[in-house]
Amino acid sequence: MSRIVIIDYGMGNLRSVQKAFEQVGCMAVVTADPAAVAQADKLVLPGVGAFRDCMRNLTDGGFVAPLKAHVAAGKPFLGICLGLQLLFTESEEFGRHQGLGIIPGKVVRFPDGVQEGGESLKVPHMGWNRIGIRRAAPLYRGIPAGSFVYFVHSYFVVPDDPAVIATETGYGQTFCSSIWHDNVMATQFHPEKSQAVGLQMLRNFGEL
Repeated sequence: MSRIVIIDYGMGNLRSVQKAFEQVGCMAVVTADPAAVAQADKLVLPGVGAFRDCMRNLTDGGFVAPLKAHVAAGKPFLGICLGLQLLFTESEEFGRHQGLGIIPGKVVRFPDGVQEGGESLKVPHMGWNRIGIRRAAPLYRGIPAGSFVYFVHSYFVVPDDPAVIATETGYGQTFCSSIWHDNVMATQFHPEKSQAVGLQMLRNFGEL
């Protein structure tokens, strides 16, 4: 059985992600040991909180080099929420901060006064919303277009290359809600909170 490793860098709902994998029959371990990250068959980077703090914790914890080596080796990688945003070149959250630079692009905030149908929308974008599947990433095998998933975020990613966008979602504007580039998959939404649809995504990742 392949070894799924969830990176514990002090910021993330790690246990809920681990339990969701277990629910679909996938063994996943949570670790704060960079050496264990280097031995992973599949790697998961969840995250909640501020981009700058998470990036600092990843760096201070010694995770950046093994994470990048994992991606460069072509092994499956899944980022969740802030774990998606950290893959990008930089974020504008509380200033300008450098990310991992694995996917060229930036992380931006929903604009103030964002509206839909003449009604003001709250930021953060929180709750259930649909995903429109642009590219049939392995993560979405068996997932119908227009499925509802669960979001909690104020910032979203803007890839330099639109070809990496796997799904889009509308919230006053159309934004990238997940990416797929070779072995790298990452979602702005939370599969572990997205009931049957999210569990199917995690099962798909576990079966890669």
